[in-house]
Amino acid sequence: MSRSLMQRELALFSLYRVLEAALLALVVFSPWGEALGGVEIAAIAVPVSLGYLVASVGLLIHARAPHPAYAAHATVGIGVDILVAALTSHAVPDVAPGVAMLLLFNVAAASLFVRLRTGLLICMAAAASLLIGPLAGLMSAHAPTRPVAEPLMFALGLFAAASLTRMLGAQIRESQALADHHEAEAQSLAEINELIIRRMQTGVLLVDGAGHVRRANEAALALLDADGDPHGRPLSRLSPPLALRLASWLRSGSSDDAPLALREHVDVMPRFVRLLADGDNTLVFLDDTSLVTRRAESLTLATMGRFSASLAHEIRNPLAAISYATQLLEESDAIQDGDRRLLQIVHQQCVRTNGIVESVLGLARRERARPEPVELVAAVHAFVQDYRLLITDDNATLDADCDTACVRAVVDPRHLHQVLTALVNNAVRYGRQPGEPARITLRVEDGERPCISVRDHGPGIEDTALAQLFRPFFTTSESGTGLGLYIAHELCRANEARLDYAPAPGGGACFRIALSARRGALRG
Repeated sequence: MSRSLMQRELALFSLYRVLEAALLALVVFSPWGEALGGVEIAAIAVPVSLGYLVASVGLLIHARAPHPAYAAHATVGIGVDILVAALTSHAVPDVAPGVAMLLLFNVAAASLFVRLRTGLLICMAAAASLLIGPLAGLMSAHAPTRPVAEPLMFALGLFAAASLTRMLGAQIRESQALADHHEAEAQSLAEINELIIRRMQTGVLLVDGAGHVRRANEAALALLDADGDPHGRPLSRLSPPLALRLASWLRSGSSDDAPLALREHVDVMPRFVRLLADGDNTLVFLDDTSLVTRRAESLTLATMGRFSASLAHEIRNPLAAISYATQLLEESDAIQDGDRRLLQIVHQQCVRTNGIVESVLGLARRERARPEPVELVAAVHAFVQDYRLLITDDNATLDADCDTACVRAVVDPRHLHQVLTALVNNAVRYGRQPGEPARITLRVEDGERPCISVRDHGPGIEDTALAQLFRPFFTTSESGTGLGLYIAHELCRANEARLDYAPAPGGGACFRIALSARRGALRG
């Protein structure tokens, strides 16, 4: 039995005792006292009735206090009841049978709050209070006013009522405890279900027959871009296309399988289910198609990682042979100085290609970056000088622009070189106006986060492609792989840098690499 239920029952028991005390006071002080029962010993009846009334009110106040001691309260209360019953039966003999009947209920009620041994002692005390008067009459010279069998029957009834009440109370406690346990389990399951639904990546909406939203989880609110609580708001205002799709499903029973654009760059696949077979409420499930796409990309990238690992051996062997052959040719006296410079370029590119293979494998294996302090101005000038050897002036021009003489950052030099190579290659291919060579500028800026900007003066990137710019395998060229910007973006993330795109003010595209200036900001 819960504490709140026991306190409520104890308060009701105490209120009943107040009514008993009021009835006794009515018998003692009422002008119609003779009709209710004549008082033979007023010196006992008057103080007993007044004291009982005060005591019962005090017990009622104590029963309503927070967390009373139930067993002690019940024991003290029934002790007062038994004493008052004994004195009243002696002072007002005519009401003795009624007092015994009232005491029967009090003893039965008290047995709900005390232990078995205490309950038996209470019954014995109550029975003794009822028998003491008739037994004293038998031992005296006066004839008893009531037969002795009557209090004996009441005493037997006390034990029977207390035992029965205690058994019923035990069953009530067990039932209440079981109900409380089931209620707690149901509440816990409801909270778990609420948490699961709220944190689901699939959006969930509950829409009633009038088209108003009754419930929505966090994913649905994010997909609908709803401001505030959508409870009670019409679905047609939150998302007119979704409301039209739901209305079509309600009419025909079938739904269009095409993705639905809720807002810019957010496509979902809605599914509709009746909450009850004969009800008007409808559950709307919103599956973000981008999640499905990302899962497919993850599987593809995992496959690519395994494939690249097997391909690395085949790539490294020819690279090693080419590198070794160029080194042997460089040692030959028959090679002219101009050709020797070309052999050096071939050897450099072999080393660089091998580094790219290692970086791709590291990305597939999710290896950590090895950041170290890098002087960006010198690194950018060295990159520009090396890259100019690979391009001609009629194809592209590459320049470096630095505000200060020295800008330091913390980054893996191999990763930085590969990111710059991917961005410049992208600019050479796409960042040119028709009939003109590509004009590319690498700019180093100092600040809270050192930055390198790669800017071209081409047509820029269309707005429709911005959302998928750094997605793997996304390309606008038939000859592209769609991995260059993705690998550059992932390498920046591995170095806790940020790669962003912004349209250049005078036209063209600008990719901005925001690096970290502190080693402590990086993991590992």
